Formats: sequence, structure tokens, C-alpha cells
Amino acid sequence: MVTDIAGPVTVIAPHLDDAVFSCGGLIAAVRGTRVVTVLAGVPPAGMAAPDWDRNAGFDSAEQAVLARRREDSRALGMLDAHPVWLEFWDGQYGRRHTPRELADGLERVLLAQTEGLVVAPLGLFHTDHVLVHDACRLLMQAAQTRAGAWSALLEPSSPHAAPNPQVQWLYYEDAIHRRRPGVLQERLAECLRAGLQATPVNLPVGQYLAQKSYAINAYQSQLQMFGEAQLCDLCAPERYWSLSAAGPTQG
Repeated sequence: MVTDIAGPVTVIAPHLDDAVFSCGGLIAAVRGTRVVTVLAGVPPAGMAAPDWDRNAGFDSAEQAVLARRREDSRALGMLDAHPVWLEFWDGQYGRRHTPRELADGLERVLLAQTEGLVVAPLGLFHTDHVLVHDACRLLMQAAQTRAGAWSALLEPSSPHAAPNPQVQWLYYEDAIHRRRPGVLQERLAECLRAGLQATPVNLPVGQYLAQKSYAINAYQSQLQMFGEAQLCDLCAPERYWSLSAAGPTQG
């Protein structure tokens, strides 16, 4: 399945690097892409740095998030994209959020978008990625339910009939985590059990991967923690999926 990129694009990311790592080519291809990082909240001053942040050279959680916000701003600026940072906490800081809570926060951001693409994580392996994926699925399915209910109320020939929904939801393979054996297959199988069929989508973004590679270098606090295989995956082709209601099984 090949999809042209038309209209505004919003990329939803769990952490302050995931959007560029997973979708940097797409972001570079569409000037003015909005990147919404869900778990970008700043912990209070004085909170000790957990292991990941401490190994990256930070003394406190606050210092780590502020530094990563600066990295994210620099990287997205290189790609002519606009950051939106929500105030939910990264899971390593100990505050637990529910998918419904995140969905409510995201809904307020997405409310004004009536066309184009919303691109969300498939939610592979990492608990934060799974959480954000679940929140996005709630929003996508609620939007589809509203659209179906509205269409059912109107005669097809009515001059006032609402147009088909203009916002298309796609899901990206989470860079680095997608390399883990079986995680992509597990997610696609879970979607099928939930009544969703997954179709690979080809977006014309390959020519922008060089720009992506420059932006990736802005995230030095993260890159220093990665091994060779993880670093190679950051510049591998981006892959996207459409999730839609599964049709009847053929007998």
C-alpha cells in the first residue's frame, strides 16, 4: 500500500527522541510537522537521577529532561518541525499514567486537526511505548466510532452529509525496539486478536534519510548509551502500518 503525504502531519512520540529516531525521514519530508512528545514532563528539582539518566551523565531527573528537551528542540529545528511537549512523566520517574489519562491529554492537542496524517508508535517492547500506543488506539477507535455514528444519521444523498474522515492514522515501528526478536510479530498478532488488520504502508520518505541522520546527532545524551546494532537501526528504512477493522474471515 502506497500513501501520498497530503495535509498536515502530527507525529506522536513516547519520549524526547523517539519521533526523530523512528520517523525523521517523514518529519523532514513535511515542513511544519508537529511532533507531540507525550512523556516529556519535567520532574521536580531534587529528584535523584535514576540509573539510565545517571549513566548518561546527569545528576538529577530534572537536569536530564531539560537537557533532552534542548536536544529535541535542536533536532526538530533542523527538520523544520514544531515540538509539543506534554507534561506526563517518563515511566522511570515513578509516576504511573493510564492510557485513558494520556488519551485525554492527546485529544486536546489533536482536536483542531481535521485532515492529514496522525502517526503513532506501534508500541514495541518498552512499557512507555506500549502505554502511548494504547492511548493512541483509544483515540483512533473513538474517532472511527464517531464518524460511523454520524454517517448513519444522514441519508447518503443529503447535501449536508459529512465528508469521509480526513485524518488518517498510521503507526510506525519503534526504532531500536523493533530489532528485538518477535516483538513486531507479537504486536501485529495482538492487533488481529483485537479485530484490527495491519497493512504495511510505503511513505515516500527515503530521500530524506540523510537529513534525518544529521538531526539524530542532536540526541547525544541518548546516543552514547546505544550499542552498534541500535545505532545502525536508527538509519535503517522507516516502516509504517495502517490498522483497520478486520474483514470477515474467508471460508
